[in-house]
Amino acid sequence: MLRAVVVMASAVLLLVQPIAGAAARETAAPAIPVAVTSRIDRHFTERMAKEHIPGGIWVIVKDGRIAYSGQAGVADTDGGRTIDGDTIFPIASMSKAFTALAILKLRDEGRLLLDSPAETYVPEMKDWVYPTTDSPRIRVRDLLSHVGGFVTDDPWGDRQQDMAEADFTALLEQGVAFNRTPQTAFEYSNLGYALLGRIITNVSGRPYEDYIVDGIARPLGMDATGYDISTVPQHMRALGYRWENEAYVAEPSLGRGAFGAMGGVHTSANDYARWVAFLLDAWPPRNDEETGPVRRSTVRELAQGLGFPFRSKRPGLEGHEACVMAMAYGMGFTKVDDCDLGASLAHGGGYPGFGSYVVLLPDEGVGLFAFANRTYAGPSPSVRLAALELKEAGLLAGRKTPVSDVLARYYALARDIYGQASLEPAAGKLAMNFLLDHDASIRERDLAKLKRTSGACRTDGPVMPNGELRGEFRWACENNDIKGSLLLSPTAQPLLQALEFEAVPHQAG
Repeated sequence: MLRAVVVMASAVLLLVQPIAGAAARETAAPAIPVAVTSRIDRHFTERMAKEHIPGGIWVIVKDGRIAYSGQAGVADTDGGRTIDGDTIFPIASMSKAFTALAILKLRDEGRLLLDSPAETYVPEMKDWVYPTTDSPRIRVRDLLSHVGGFVTDDPWGDRQQDMAEADFTALLEQGVAFNRTPQTAFEYSNLGYALLGRIITNVSGRPYEDYIVDGIARPLGMDATGYDISTVPQHMRALGYRWENEAYVAEPSLGRGAFGAMGGVHTSANDYARWVAFLLDAWPPRNDEETGPVRRSTVRELAQGLGFPFRSKRPGLEGHEACVMAMAYGMGFTKVDDCDLGASLAHGGGYPGFGSYVVLLPDEGVGLFAFANRTYAGPSPSVRLAALELKEAGLLAGRKTPVSDVLARYYALARDIYGQASLEPAAGKLAMNFLLDHDASIRERDLAKLKRTSGACRTDGPVMPNGELRGEFRWACENNDIKGSLLLSPTAQPLLQALEFEAVPHQAG
C-alpha cells in the first residue's frame, strides 16, 4: 500500500496552436485575473486534500484556446511525477460523447437511421425477450439517450471495458435482463453505449475505436487520444488509485475491448481542449464554412434528448444559495438548465482509478473540465464552482447575438410609432392580426397617455434580439423606464404582429 501524498498546487498558462474547428478565433484567449484563478485553484485543491485525490488538472477553454490551466499533486505516488497538459488520463464516461458523435456522423453519411431498431445493425438483438408484450423495439436513438430499458450498471459496466468482442457477442446472443420497458424512463446504461460501439463497428466495417480516432480525433489534432492505454508509456500517463484503509491502492489499467465505447478514451488536457473547442465552435449557428470533421448542426444535436428530465443539486459559492438544476440526457451529454449559468452541456466520468468532468457553456464560448486519478474522484462540484467564479467576476458576458436587418428596420419603426403616438408610420407593415387584436384608436390613446406620464425618453438604446424576428428594448425616461417588445410574423415578408410598451420603475444603477 502507498501512503498519502501531499497535494501541492501549481498553475500555468497553456497556449496551444489554433485549434481545428475554431480557425476564426486565432487570437489568444483573454487573460483571467489571478484573483479569480486563485479562487478556482482553491476549489480544486481543497477538494483534493479532503477526498485524498493524488493528482489532477483543471482547464478553462475560451474562444478556441486554453485560457487557464491549474494542476496539483502527482501522476504517480511512487515516482512523484508532476502533472502537465500532456499527461494522459483515462476519461471514463466522458468517452460517450465521442461514441454519440460517431453515430451521428454515420447517420450523416447515410449509413444508418437513428429511428431504426438497433437490431437492424446488431442482429444478436433480434431474439431478445422484452419485458412486456407491448414493448417497442429498442431504437438507435434510445441507446443514445439511455431510454433502452436497461438497468443502471456503473459498478458492473465499469469493469467490462476490456471484454473481448467474442464474449460480447455471446452475451448479446444470450439476451439481457430489462429493468423497465424501453422508452418509458431515463436510466443510465453502459451496456447501451457498448451496443452503440458494436453498431459503429458493424456499420463502418471497422473497429469502432478506429472509426472514432481516424474520423474525429485525428482531424482535430488529437494525436495523444486513443482507446488502448497499454500503448502509452507509463511515464507519460497518470496512474489510477483508490483510497482504502488510509492508503492509496493502485488500480489495474483497463485495456481495449468491446465496452470501450462507453468509457475507453484516454487523452491529455491539451488534446481534450481541442475537443472542447471543436464542440463549442458549433455555436452560434452561422453561415461560415464547415471546418470540422462533423458538421456544426450535427454537433448541436448532442444536446437533443427524448424528454425525460430529472433534477440535481449543486453547491453555490460562499454566501450564495445552492441550485437545483433541471437536466435531461441528450446524446453523450446532459443538457442542464443552471440557475446562474444558464444552458450548459455536461458529463462526468467515473472509473476504477479515475474521475473527470466537463461543462460546456455554448452561449459563452467557454468550456471547463478536470481530470483526476482517484477512483470516482468526481470533480463536478469544483468544475461548476469554477464556472461560477467566472460568472461572479463578470467573465461570462455571453456572445452577442447580431441584430438581423429586418429586426433593426422594425425597431426603427417602433421608435417612430412611439414618437408620433400613431400607427401611421406602420401603414402597410402590420400583420393582419395587429388591428384585430387591438383597435388602432385604442392603441394610439394608450401611447399618448404613456408619453405624457413618462416624460422625455431616450429611445436610442439597442434592441436585444431573441432570434431573427423577436426583440426587446428598454428606454430611460424622465419619470420611469419603458420596457418594450416587438414580434414579427413568420411570413415570407415579415410584418409586425405584436408591439408592446410598458412603463416600469427606473432600472437600478
